[in-house]
Amino acid sequence: MSKPKSQPPTGAGRFICGVVEGFYGRPWTMEQRTELFKREQKWGLNAYLYAPKDDYKHRMYWRDLYSAEEAEQLIALISAAKQHNVDFIYAISPGLDITFSNPKEVAALKRKLDQVKEFGCSSFSVLFDDVEREMCAADKRAFSSFAHAQVAITNDVYQHLGEPETFLFCPTDYCARFCTPTVSQSSYLNTVGQKLLPGIDILWTGPKVVSHKISVESIEEVSAVLRRAPVIWDNIHANDYDPQRLILGPYKDRPTELIPKLKGVLTNPNCEFYSNFVAIHTLATWCKALTDGEPRDVEMGDEEQDPYYSPQKALMLALTDWLEEFMSTDQPGGPRPPARLKKECSDEEPMQTDIDESSYVTGPDENPLYTAEPLTLDDLKLLSDLFYLPYEHGTTTITMLQELDWLKNHRQATTAETDQGAEWRLRAQQFDNMCEAVVQMFNRLSNAPNRSILYDLYNYICDIKSGVGLAQAYVKALGSEGQASTEVMEDDPEPWRFRGALSGEFQRMLPGHGNRDLFRQALMTAVYCIRPYCPEDKTEVQKVFREMQRAGDAKSSMMAQTPLISDSLSAGELLPSPQCALVVEDDIGMCGYALALTDAKPAIAKIQRAVSEPVLKEFPSLVVLQMLPRVTDPSAAKCMIGRLLSSIRSSGSKGVFCELRHSDRRMINFFSKLGSFKPIQMDGLPQDILTMGASL
Repeated sequence: MSKPKSQPPTGAGRFICGVVEGFYGRPWTMEQRTELFKREQKWGLNAYLYAPKDDYKHRMYWRDLYSAEEAEQLIALISAAKQHNVDFIYAISPGLDITFSNPKEVAALKRKLDQVKEFGCSSFSVLFDDVEREMCAADKRAFSSFAHAQVAITNDVYQHLGEPETFLFCPTDYCARFCTPTVSQSSYLNTVGQKLLPGIDILWTGPKVVSHKISVESIEEVSAVLRRAPVIWDNIHANDYDPQRLILGPYKDRPTELIPKLKGVLTNPNCEFYSNFVAIHTLATWCKALTDGEPRDVEMGDEEQDPYYSPQKALMLALTDWLEEFMSTDQPGGPRPPARLKKECSDEEPMQTDIDESSYVTGPDENPLYTAEPLTLDDLKLLSDLFYLPYEHGTTTITMLQELDWLKNHRQATTAETDQGAEWRLRAQQFDNMCEAVVQMFNRLSNAPNRSILYDLYNYICDIKSGVGLAQAYVKALGSEGQASTEVMEDDPEPWRFRGALSGEFQRMLPGHGNRDLFRQALMTAVYCIRPYCPEDKTEVQKVFREMQRAGDAKSSMMAQTPLISDSLSAGELLPSPQCALVVEDDIGMCGYALALTDAKPAIAKIQRAVSEPVLKEFPSLVVLQMLPRVTDPSAAKCMIGRLLSSIRSSGSKGVFCELRHSDRRMINFFSKLGSFKPIQMDGLPQDILTMGASL
């Protein structure tokens, strides 16, 4: 049963709900901020905190007053906020280099805020986030702790401004993770809670800088220490810490039970302004959950999770409204809608032109005019799923990851004429369809009329399209010998096939990379040890050989299998030539081997196979390679073959050959992709055997 909704609080008890422009990177433009105020008013939000980290006069050059031109812009912005009933909160961040004990520094801070007050601003904030905790010698003599220094100057400024109704303070320890040893035992937070004047509200990000969940219990704990309810500075939709991340999922994992226990919530969203429609829209829906007495067209509650708010329903409401904005042509940069002929009620003849571009018609043998399909709500739902939340993928993304993981781990079934083989091919087709849906979404999004939104999204959707295309090509490579394999397997790929620059190189080198991935065990690169073969390895090599023979039984019976020339080498009946035997091990044990004979005649005689002299003269040496199916990375096999060919060449051999069964598509693909091995024509060769050779 739903509880009765309370009315929105007013006056000193007003619930602050809105947006903080507090990210690192290019600040929003004055036009975008004005657009934000319109949206906030429309959606019932009431606050905007001006705190762009890379606005020089907010942080780095906080002492400098605004120029006449800058003042004019801020005055207009503050006025626009008032016109839309949005509280403009001006924030200043002096913590990088302020000397707290220097009266001139305090005077400079007051002078700066007095200037902004003259612009019409009545709400303020002093921020000490992301600064060094070590004080200078002068401050250490004047204050007993860093917290005492911050509190003293904040209280002074607050009183100097006449104790504004809205005045926010951001502590240096602004989340539970930063508190030592704990939130309740933090001397810093306890000092702030005890000494900061009660009319000053405190910003808090939750358990972490980017908090997965914010619980009622955690807010009750920090409220007890701070002696007031905090204002949440929520980074759930922030993306300034990752140039490849965009957050398009709903406001989530904050129960509406929090609302009576908070002074407010401000979302610090994506750097790209037009990508924040969902973030701000769903926050507005959440904020109104307990304070909106108006009936809704859609019941927003989810009794199993939250009786007043459903993230998925809030998301669909936001995407439905966002679709209208995508299709709008009155945004800056949007294309002009196509002209239409209209019959005017006029006695005058219409103006004639030499060329009527709007009615161009192609000839019978010409390419048809390009017509873009319109963007759909399903496209936006897919877009949100692909860029969901920091700790959670959307349902489509999860499905695609699970399917790729299954297809990769069951790759041995790709060509098998069994039920599992049929299942593999079906699921591969379904995965391909999902990839195609992403491509089509990209195409329709790229042709949406509102170019302003597109330009904010474009780098991200290009990146995701590239990643999806690579996965699509990889699955096709597993299932066939098609051209798509070169997109994944080639040794000299185009630069968009891999993460570039120093960051990409470091990520590939460091062992912790990927430890938060959904399939961390399945997709991490295994560590393989390649070493020379020794007599004690004979038994393990035989085990690998027999296991691979059993794997071949599923494709053809043992009775029908023709012996390979290399079988006697794998079975240990013949010893490999010196320096021509390697084994590979993973964390389980031996998983493969590569053996060679510089002179193949003993092995040929062993099975009494007739091989023509011209072939043996050109390819006198024999090589055999086997890798267990659990080895999905071809690099270890490539390394062993490369070392064997080098040893065989050093012995004076002109060439080397190997025999493969036609049913062994895996090894045929491997040798084909090496580039050096080509099929050899041999007279009298059994039909189920393929011979490949490489000149040295």
